[in-house]
Amino acid sequence: MPNIVIYTTATCPYCMRAKALLTKKQAKFEEIPVDSDPRKREEMIARAGGRSTVPQIFFDDRHIGGCDDLFELSYEGELDALLAG
Repeated sequence: MPNIVIYTTATCPYCMRAKALLTKKQAKFEEIPVDSDPRKREEMIARAGGRSTVPQIFFDDRHIGGCDDLFELSYEGELDALLAG
């Protein structure tokens, strides 16, 4: 299973949906809140190629994208293969 990192804010419904999907898939992830830490937000933006919206999701060093991108992988049947590593 890849090392999963998800950058979030506390009140973001898309963050909640993405975390719920990963939890449903029994995937362990590290959540990095960026709402009160400008350094972590800048880190997220740099890693995400300039994208500043949350969530931003990474599997190892691969940028998955946001919530919609994660769900698209799931709908296409690719998420389970990525999680299997």
